Amino acid sequence: MTTERIGPPAIADERDMLRGYLDFHRATLALKCEGLTDEELRRQSMPPSTLSLLGLVRHMAEVERSWFRRIINGEDIPLVWSDDFDFQVAYDAREADRQEAFDAWRTEIEHARRIEAAAESLDVIAHDRRKDQTVSLRMVMLHMIHEYARHNGHADFLREGIDGTVGV
Repeated sequence: MTTERIGPPAIADERDMLRGYLDFHRATLALKCEGLTDEELRRQSMPPSTLSLLGLVRHMAEVERSWFRRIINGEDIPLVWSDDFDFQVAYDAREADRQEAFDAWRTEIEHARRIEAAAESLDVIAHDRRKDQTVSLRMVMLHMIHEYARHNGHADFLREGIDGTVGV
């Protein structure tokens, strides 16, 4: 599968700009994983870290699910891989199934896009029960861009360590 990555707009309204950057970063993570074997996707960075590209995909599925479905949409659903809301569990992909991880991630992205598109504005607010704070959709989208950008930096190093690929 070839991932298409469209650069974010240089001029757009706020919502389209946030959507563009979020989708750009989602596609960047997919590109970092493209063309690798299951073993390469599971390859860990360095002890004691369990961080791997497949672990990042699993982690981002959890993050998408938590922010968009659980918080913004108010769905009472568990995380995919953790019963006690430990987002670090997803990082450990030593025994993870590639198809399951990517299917879960893509599913959560589609839910997130649907929830964001249905929202009247970026000023929609929701309550994050775990942190006992009120958040806006705007804050969630900005946080997601930050989360992907940070983890895409990790993905850069992981991919380079696997096959020398840089600059994707």
